[in-house]
Amino acid sequence: MSEKQIDQQRLMTFLSDFGDRDIYVGVMKGVIAQANPRLRVIDLTHQIPPQDIAAARFCLMNAYPYFPVGTVHLAVVDPGVGSKRRAIAVEFAQGFLVGPDNGIFSGVLSQSPAIAAVELTNLNYWRTPQPSNTFHGRDIFATVAANLASGVSLKQLGQEIDPASLVKLDIAECKQISNGVVGCIQYIDHFGNLVSNIPASYVQGKTWYVQAAGLNIPGCKTYSDVNVGEILALVGSHGWVEIAINSGNAHSRLHLDWQAPLQVVLT
Repeated sequence: MSEKQIDQQRLMTFLSDFGDRDIYVGVMKGVIAQANPRLRVIDLTHQIPPQDIAAARFCLMNAYPYFPVGTVHLAVVDPGVGSKRRAIAVEFAQGFLVGPDNGIFSGVLSQSPAIAAVELTNLNYWRTPQPSNTFHGRDIFATVAANLASGVSLKQLGQEIDPASLVKLDIAECKQISNGVVGCIQYIDHFGNLVSNIPASYVQGKTWYVQAAGLNIPGCKTYSDVNVGEILALVGSHGWVEIAINSGNAHSRLHLDWQAPLQVVLT
């Protein structure tokens, strides 16, 4: 690594569904350290439910704005590992994305479109020219992300591809109707809160409620606006309308899953 590359090194984040029971996260950090031991890596989460690309999409989309411009975001939730799905790196206004082309980055790119993208075909930046068919995170993505964060240019990493060809996760869009907004559940967090794809802008300064699971759920400002155990809707810290239970678990109570429909009614 050149002096210039060391001076240009960027912050990295790391998100995966690997959990903390096995060695996968630690091994990938070891590979990153082999490439550049001076890199700073911040773990977003490794508790994404296994193979849950939609959850990874949501978490990355809501995390990237809090990092410096130029940050390299390494994300590995990769049920198609070893198949013909592409390994990619993407440049966007806030930084770079490295991981599988399976829709995991489509949330970020819906807010900040891709400037350029490459398929990771340059074996010089892989850990090995014969990667495992089950662990591209270790053998491709970790070393590519580390080199990118160390100053290697995007174009050096592989063949340029059309950003419009990147895979997008198929999630229903929210739609405004005469008396409100129709949307769906896009994420279920650790507390069992049901996070919709309806942004706060639709309800700010208005009186509203949510129709879901056959219920009319009052729109509130804080969890404590209702009694313990009662259901409510509010805008979470991420800026999306969510359904919650004060000191409870809305997912367990309502049994609403990803893409389940709901409607915000303005009154």
